[in-house]
Amino acid sequence: MAIPLGLILAITVVDILAPGDIHLGPLLIVAPAITPWFAGPWLTGLVGALAVAAQAVIGVLRDQDELFSTNHQVQIAALAVLSLVIVVFSRQRQRRIRQLAQVRSVSEATQRVVLPPLPHRMGPLRLASAYRAADDEAQIGGDLYAATRTGNGARLLIGDVRGKGMTAISDASVIMGSFRDAAHRSASLAELVVTLEESIRRHLAEHAPHAEADELYEQFVTALVLDISDEEPVARMISCGHPPPLLLHKQHVTALYPRHAEPPLGMCDLPRTDLTVDSFPFEDDDTLLLYTDGIIEARSSDGSFYPLAERIAQWADSGPEALLHHIRTDLMAHVGGQLNDDAAAVAIQRSPTLDPGHQLKKMVHTTSPDHAG
Repeated sequence: MAIPLGLILAITVVDILAPGDIHLGPLLIVAPAITPWFAGPWLTGLVGALAVAAQAVIGVLRDQDELFSTNHQVQIAALAVLSLVIVVFSRQRQRRIRQLAQVRSVSEATQRVVLPPLPHRMGPLRLASAYRAADDEAQIGGDLYAATRTGNGARLLIGDVRGKGMTAISDASVIMGSFRDAAHRSASLAELVVTLEESIRRHLAEHAPHAEADELYEQFVTALVLDISDEEPVARMISCGHPPPLLLHKQHVTALYPRHAEPPLGMCDLPRTDLTVDSFPFEDDDTLLLYTDGIIEARSSDGSFYPLAERIAQWADSGPEALLHHIRTDLMAHVGGQLNDDAAAVAIQRSPTLDPGHQLKKMVHTTSPDHAG
């Protein structure tokens, strides 16, 4: 409040001391005009009233007859009217700020329901996730990830819905809901992918019953499904048009391209059969990075893509959360602070030594009668 009050005082003093042909009183409107940036309508009205009073003081101290002149009366009236208009706009601005706060609150609640954060620990695995929507005001978009425990391991999903807005969020919620339900019932990754395919096709048919076939083909979801066992140092995956995960193993970064990449979910009219499950070593202290194309397709000011595989080699010794923190900071520096697409990443590290339950299970297994002797 010192800023508008100081302006009123300074303009009043200078106008009084200035030569008679110089009139600075109209500048008093600046004080109530800047007040809404940091105050509400009541304080804005108070500053406006002080500005009007200062205009009257100027008329009295410069020349008492000037106060009653037509010119000065018009200046006072114009200042009062403009101050009232600013108060009205300040009230409207405050109302919009409250509405925006409510929208953000709903957006955050939607994110917690549709895209809950992954647990930090899942059996012998340490997990971390990061999400950055292209829209600064949004908390969620078309990227998705989920993880759940199965009988003797964990299943994970990361995906990217084509498009943005509410349609993308709706498609993402369908995929994640289907995954959480089917991950426990499906005996294999192939069965799980078939179930996800059926869910998204049914969803698209219900919400676009009159769409042409070409339009339906434009709505799809790239997805990567993983199965990581507690006991075996192996991970299995099926990729449906999704960018390959990166494996960090002893300072080395390897892109895990599938032997046979399936088309994205929602693009197959024919049943998916003979799905190829790719297996790769996933040993203790290895880290697996899953990500969406919003990261690798992010461009700098000179048009170059973000070199994810090259950058993460320097952070190979970092834990999952530290790794994602480095990626997020480096990515935003690369693009200059603004992404053009949603971006999501999940880091998974096998650390069985930090899992007392896993260690106890191994002790019981090794001390059983079958292993005695």
